[in-house]
Amino acid sequence: MSVTKVIFVCHGNICRSTMAEFIFKNLVNEKGIGDLFQISSAGVSDEEEGNDIYPPAQRELRKHHIPFSSHYAHRITDKEFEDNDFIIALDSSNMRRLLSRFGKHDKIRMLLTRDVDDPWYTGDFSAAYRDITEGCLNLLSQVVRE
Repeated sequence: MSVTKVIFVCHGNICRSTMAEFIFKNLVNEKGIGDLFQISSAGVSDEEEGNDIYPPAQRELRKHHIPFSSHYAHRITDKEFEDNDFIIALDSSNMRRLLSRFGKHDKIRMLLTRDVDDPWYTGDFSAAYRDITEGCLNLLSQVVRE
């Protein structure tokens, strides 16, 4: 069976997309299918280039016992776009920027039918965690069906 490649994309790649990356990794590992996935994250901007996961996002992951590793924030590359089966935007602004850069493509999708509010601005990492987990559970059920 082939490996399904998923990349989560938010603005700067230090909060939502990294949380989604590690939440989704945890979900597939708990189901015993982690070896069937390659999961990563990126941003639409390079303004956080090189930064690790934002500390409040790390705290939220720890609170829910989601394992994570050190991270190097970066802007999504052309190669990542080509290599991934699913490019998952965390909000409509990220979606617009992805579509503007790469054109309309079936592999670009929103995580939810609504935006995952950016906790960098709202300060509500718990709400982001809940929304991202909901989206990751839905995505997993879709990907396993496809």
